[in-house]
Amino acid sequence: MKAFFLRTAGSVALAALLAAAAHAPEAAAETNAGLRRPNPDQPFVAKSVATFAFPWAIAFLPDGRLLVTEKAGRLFIATQQGKKQEVSGVPEVEYRGQNGFLDVAVSPRFASDSTIYFTFSEPGPGGRGGSSLALARARLAESGDAAHLDGLAVIWRQEPKGQGGQPGGIIAFAPDGRHLFLTSGDRQRPQTAQDPDQALGKVLRLNLDGSTPDDNPLAAAGGVRAQTWSTGHRNPYGLAFAPDGRLWLDEMGPRGGDELNLILPGRNYGWPVVSNGDNYNGAPIPRHATRPDFEAPVVYWTPVIAPAGLAFYAGDMFPAWRGSALIGGLVQRGLVRIAFDGKGGADEAERWQLGHRIRDVAVASDGAVWLIEDESEGRLLRLTPR
Repeated sequence: MKAFFLRTAGSVALAALLAAAAHAPEAAAETNAGLRRPNPDQPFVAKSVATFAFPWAIAFLPDGRLLVTEKAGRLFIATQQGKKQEVSGVPEVEYRGQNGFLDVAVSPRFASDSTIYFTFSEPGPGGRGGSSLALARARLAESGDAAHLDGLAVIWRQEPKGQGGQPGGIIAFAPDGRHLFLTSGDRQRPQTAQDPDQALGKVLRLNLDGSTPDDNPLAAAGGVRAQTWSTGHRNPYGLAFAPDGRLWLDEMGPRGGDELNLILPGRNYGWPVVSNGDNYNGAPIPRHATRPDFEAPVVYWTPVIAPAGLAFYAGDMFPAWRGSALIGGLVQRGLVRIAFDGKGGADEAERWQLGHRIRDVAVASDGAVWLIEDESEGRLLRLTPR
């Protein structure tokens, strides 16, 4: 999660999600925003603050500093003035292709326990057997000019290990701060997304210690089924709660068909049975419209934008953006703004081309927007009004 929301009672937060499911339309109105053109008038100026080697995620600490992950297996604390401090004690990761050190998120209870959560591609023993997505937590300990992870523990891992990219690994805390949601990609093994006993191609809902909440849709089933919140996802790299409590996810499609989905408990989003894109070898995939039993995306992109980080805006610097979501584009090489109608509908409002692959987006407490570039010398950028 890349923005903070007020905490409410756990039952209220869950009720909001269940209410969204109950009032969701039978078939979502799909909008193809793939041919939208970038707005040449950028309402912001971008200032480069620091550079990193293939950074993957950014997250704000309560004091305004940022946590930044590098895919090769490094974690940094960066000030808003660009001073960088590496954090020691990071676990070994499988750094290969799309895999590596992934997301980082600050615990809702950080003020009392200094805990952070992060995801990574966990290698098999001796580097054999491939890797799997792992979710860990640790205490961020600082002393003088040194920082390290203390008490690191993997609290959830996908098994069995195997090959393939598209790990997912995005963390979002529920608005009440009592549960976390985790995306798990299909690892380029599409059929796993429809296998209820494999934690691939899913959105999972866990307690903060990695255990299974007893009010999940299939809690009584045990195993992966009990942890599954939604299924049928391909390559989900953006997950965030809107101010109204709805949960939104962006994911990359195959050749065409990137998606923005309203995530509802117990629903199936269709991959790989349906898609608004086709296989890379040209083989067609049935469209969402042919299978109304699956949840269709609210917005899709053909041609693709390759959506990555997702954050909702609630700041003061860009008042016209309040309630909007901001999505980083890897193929689009810029920033996309999504507007919402408050009824479960959404559409692309505008996009800006920045000339670089934007991997993640975060919003600071002062309302500035922060971006990170997915490059060998990826810049950490601060966007303020022009």
